[in-house]
Amino acid sequence: MPRYDYRCRTCDDTFEVSRPMAESSAPADCPAGHSDTVKLLSAVAVGGTSSAPAPAMSGGGGGGGCCGGGGCG
Repeated sequence: MPRYDYRCRTCDDTFEVSRPMAESSAPADCPAGHSDTVKLLSAVAVGGTSSAPAPAMSGGGGGGGCCGGGGCG
């Protein structure tokens, strides 16, 4: 279940709430009981390993830029 970070505007406490994504925009009271809270943007942590190899670049070399190495003029 996703966790959402909130900050209480009354006591300036930061806290987390675990809830389904369907309830992500529902208001949340702080642990001290204040209702004036704001949901914070939080960084997404992505980790782990993959057994799939990284995609190879086609065309025999690097480059590419905005148009795939076709010589933007």
